[in-house]
This record gives sequence, C-alpha cells and structure tokens, in this order.
Amino acid sequence: MGFMDQETAAEVKKRLDEITSEVKVIFFKEMLLCQTCGPAEEFYKELVTLSSKVKLEVYNRVTDTEKAAAYGVTLTPAAVIEGPKGARVKFYGIPAGYEVVSLLEALRNSASPAVDLQPETLAALAGVTKPVNIKVFVTPTCPYCPSAVVLAHKFALSSPNISAEMVEASEFPEVAAKYEVAGVPKLLINEKIVLVGAQPEYALLKAVLDAAAAA
Repeated sequence: MGFMDQETAAEVKKRLDEITSEVKVIFFKEMLLCQTCGPAEEFYKELVTLSSKVKLEVYNRVTDTEKAAAYGVTLTPAAVIEGPKGARVKFYGIPAGYEVVSLLEALRNSASPAVDLQPETLAALAGVTKPVNIKVFVTPTCPYCPSAVVLAHKFALSSPNISAEMVEASEFPEVAAKYEVAGVPKLLINEKIVLVGAQPEYALLKAVLDAAAAA
C-alpha cells in the first residue's frame, strides 16, 4: 500500500508539474539502526513516480561515507534536495503530514531560478560570507511548521553560505532532547540563536545576520 491515496497523489502530481527544471532527491539510509529508513525510501520512490523531473539517488550513509560527507549528512533517514542552485536543503526524517507541503515547496524552489523573498532580504543574504546553518524542528501534526521550514529553505537557496534542514523531532528524540525541543516549530541558527514558532521573514533575517556576524 502506498503512502498517498489517489486523491493525494493527483494533488502532489499537480504541484510537481509546476517544477521548471530537473531536481534530485539524494536519499541516505542505513540498514541496522534506522527503523524509519525503509518507509522513507518507499515514500521517495513513490514520489518520483509522479514527475519525470524529480530524480532519486539512494545511498547508505554507513558504507557510502564519502557521499554522506560531501552532502553533510549526519542522520538517517535523510533527503538532500539538489537543483541548479546546489544542495543546501535537507530533510531529516519522513516529511509526512503537513510537512509534505514543505517537501513540495523545496522541490519547486530548488528548481526555480528565483527565490520568492523580499528584495531587501535577498540583498542582505547575498552579503552573508560566513557559514550559517538553520535547523527547524517539526512534527507531522504541526500546522505552523511548514511555513518555518519553507522560509528556512528559501534562505538557504538564496545564499551559498546558508544551509537549512528540517528535523522531525519525534523520529530523532535524542537530537530533540539535546536541543531542548519542547514545542515546534523550533529554529536553531548556528547552534546558538533560538527562535520558537513560525517567524516572519525579517525576524529570521535578523537571526541569520546575527549568526553570520558572530561566526
């Protein structure tokens, strides 16, 4: 049985048809300790059947160590979205529930030549010269989480020095505990600056610029 019923698959296909150029899902799994890697792999295999422009590559994080290091993958299951702008957008855990929206937006935005942000935001992000990482902790039932993930990913697609990743908190309880995730969405910028709740564009921009200045 697939992840998507017929109606959902039709809607997802419609969204994927908006993609303007080829984009890859680079999926990382491991065989022994990852209980959700199997379902996650099946999810992405099902997804790519809905669009000829979305390609899937599958690797084992434990044995394909050079590939995992090249993409900066530290957890499994992981999916890196790679389009013409590079591969700075990640999903740790299955993007299920509301997070399907985040994945579809990541695929579309990764393939698009332009990122839908305010001109002043794009100008400020173009000036970021230090590495900035944005982690967004989510759960599948959180209706406010996709907007936080999508915005973080847009920031990453706007600067080669910014990366952003969705972390599904319930799939990685040890990571969530490490970062004291009590509510979602929770954003962590460069391991130091914390924002809780869906953020307006200007607030995330300030946090990113502060993190870059401190790096």
